Amino acid sequence: MNAHTDLSAEVKRLNLPISGMTCASCVKRVETAVSKVDGISDVSVNLATESVSLNFNSPGTITEVVRTIEDAGYEVPTTTMTFEIEGMTCASCVKRVEDALKSVDGVIAASVNLATESALVEARGNVDAASLTQAVKKAGYGAKSQLTDANALEQRKAQKDAEYATLKRNLLIAVVFTLPLFVLEMGSHFIPGMHMLLMESVGMRNLYFAYFVMASIVQFGPGMIFYKKGVPALLRFAPEMNSLVVLGSSAAWGYSVVATFLPSLLPAGTANVYFEASAVIITLILLGRLLEARAKGRTSEAITKLMSLQAKSARVLRDGKFVEVSLDEVIAGDIVQVRPGDKVPVDGEVTRGNSFVDEAMISGEPVPVEKSVGSEVIGGTINKTGSFEFRAIKVGADSALAQIIKMVENAQGSKLPIQALVDKVTAVFVPVVMLVALITVGVWLAFGPEPALSFALINGVAVLIIACPCAMGLATPTSIMVGTGRAAEMGVLFRHGEALQELKNTQVVAVDKTGTLTLGRPVLTDFDVTDDFDKAEALALVAAAEANSEHPIAEAIVAAAHEQGLEVPKTSSFDSFTGYGIRAEADGRTVEVGADRFMTKLGHELSAFAEISRRLGREAKTPLYAAIDGKIAAIIAVADPIKETTPKAIDALHALSLKVAMITGDNQETANAIAKKLKIDDVYAEVLPAGKVEVLKQIQAANKRVSFVGDGINDAPALAQADVGIAIGTGTDIAIESADVVLMSGDVQGVANAIALSKATIKNIQQNLFWAFAYNVSLIPVAAGVLYPSTGTLLSPMLAAGAMALSSVFVLGNALRLKRFAV
Repeated sequence: MNAHTDLSAEVKRLNLPISGMTCASCVKRVETAVSKVDGISDVSVNLATESVSLNFNSPGTITEVVRTIEDAGYEVPTTTMTFEIEGMTCASCVKRVEDALKSVDGVIAASVNLATESALVEARGNVDAASLTQAVKKAGYGAKSQLTDANALEQRKAQKDAEYATLKRNLLIAVVFTLPLFVLEMGSHFIPGMHMLLMESVGMRNLYFAYFVMASIVQFGPGMIFYKKGVPALLRFAPEMNSLVVLGSSAAWGYSVVATFLPSLLPAGTANVYFEASAVIITLILLGRLLEARAKGRTSEAITKLMSLQAKSARVLRDGKFVEVSLDEVIAGDIVQVRPGDKVPVDGEVTRGNSFVDEAMISGEPVPVEKSVGSEVIGGTINKTGSFEFRAIKVGADSALAQIIKMVENAQGSKLPIQALVDKVTAVFVPVVMLVALITVGVWLAFGPEPALSFALINGVAVLIIACPCAMGLATPTSIMVGTGRAAEMGVLFRHGEALQELKNTQVVAVDKTGTLTLGRPVLTDFDVTDDFDKAEALALVAAAEANSEHPIAEAIVAAAHEQGLEVPKTSSFDSFTGYGIRAEADGRTVEVGADRFMTKLGHELSAFAEISRRLGREAKTPLYAAIDGKIAAIIAVADPIKETTPKAIDALHALSLKVAMITGDNQETANAIAKKLKIDDVYAEVLPAGKVEVLKQIQAANKRVSFVGDGINDAPALAQADVGIAIGTGTDIAIESADVVLMSGDVQGVANAIALSKATIKNIQQNLFWAFAYNVSLIPVAAGVLYPSTGTLLSPMLAAGAMALSSVFVLGNALRLKRFAV
């Protein structure tokens, strides 16, 4: 944590977009600058998402962060939102509303107009309209947004489209003037007779003047974008990619200008022009930028798709009738109407009607789910047939879809441990490259053949151009973006990027049985009675006793009695004996239900059921017993059915060479039966909820990397203890909050998908880093001319520019392959 951080203040996380970053050195520069701001910690800059993610403890700190980023030569794009404010009466109201708006994280400025009853908010980062309207409402006023989240997304997209259009226009201009320049100059060298034709018809001096005009238009027209960023960076003694382009292209252009207009200043035989080199450098790098921009747009498609799932409005009950309101006006407790074909606007619980809802976006299951009174509905899912009404429970940033989007954004904005090496290299890379370029010029001037000055210039410029560290900066974040985006499409959410890297090291997958391998809903499978009792009567009495318990096994028994149409009598007394069983009075008869230890404690003989008990144990069923009026009456078997997808999921984990361990509270015999049926490698039975952590520590003590899969509140400590905690998304909020990875479908198959995707993503990152580093390590010496003494080979600055652009495009293209990932 930053030394300046106030530990007593609440620490919050914020993402801010940044424009103007072009390479890994930009990333390091922004990180270094922002980290020095008081109250800021855990700063992570991502080149692919063009954003900075940071912790802060005061809203006012963000203004300083923005100023710092801008002072470093970059920009933080601004979103402007307008609100209608209700209930203001005087100037003090204005101040109160302004203060409320400014208190929201990411708000830079807020201006409230009493006469027009409106507010204009300037915000940076992931600020949504719902947060702002809620802040105003807490201050005692009404607020209605005039800009929805979808509009904000559209605004961001429009900004990106405008940047792309500008790049495209600049490239077109550059090509129009570079192409004839390149053809005339290079044609003179390679096409017989062309040089003489040009000399006789145009003349060398006039030709050089034409070259100067065309090259200058490219240099200071389309090429001005490099000067706007590169020159200020040089003046701050903080060079980056644009600085290298400026130095390289300007050196070629400037030398050519001197050779054209003041050739007498140069040594004899060195007055050569390289206008085509400066123009081609600019043009090729613009081409690379354009291809990068297109590829970057594709890396963020996952977030765009998720955002598009959100409904734009909702039909809410107001003053006795349903009216259409914008999504940010829906508040918890509202009654919302959903008609056939509508998107469910927010999360809630059905209060009236029934229908079938397509929840494929959450579960991945294509079959619509039936909804009736009491059913939960999730915002962004699609209603298919009937109409229904529901009570809004989670709205705005609290909704499931908003949480999913937030998780994906956080994961995409994360910095993996593997990035540490890149950061160390890029921190000194550009200054070192400039030093290498200077040494190259010096060596060629001192030891190179004549014209030494020309050789020195060409090779120095080639070093500057070839070494732009774009590929290094893009290598990791682009793969993370595409990988986590593809994971989200598969129902796997990484809550932070580190889990993406850590998951691939998993050796053992430890799985909580109930609710993870099984449905988590026990059902009555066997009910056998002694000759002294009637089966239906005994079941009705046992159900009567169990009706007083909230235990899942009790619910299964009661449900079975109701399904058989039995009349379950009322009980006059009820006692529970923790860890043993229950006793109740029903219809004047005493009913005792519990495990074998309870029956033994009560003095009942169980030998009559010995054979049945052994059979039930072999079938992985939990045997219970019932005594009526002091006599053993029945043996009961309740089992939690294994999910249909579980066997296939276990096979998939084994295919990845992983060991699978099952942790359960069941007795050893039952647990072994389940493990044998599912081909599970290790079994930890009779484990109390608090003992799961100890089991994981035991596995870790054997130097095994373990991922734990669970879904309940009692799984939260184990999820935190594991090297990677994986929560079933259908589980509780606290389990999900304790996990590193969330499986939205509730299917254990997602574990294999997540691990396989982790391996594929890290492999992709390693490929990108190898390409980026190998490219620079191998080509910088070539550009400096180390091969010239032995082979006569030199690397033209034009080829250097092409290779540099190609390296970034290659890295992006390789990362985009993850979009096609499938297990």
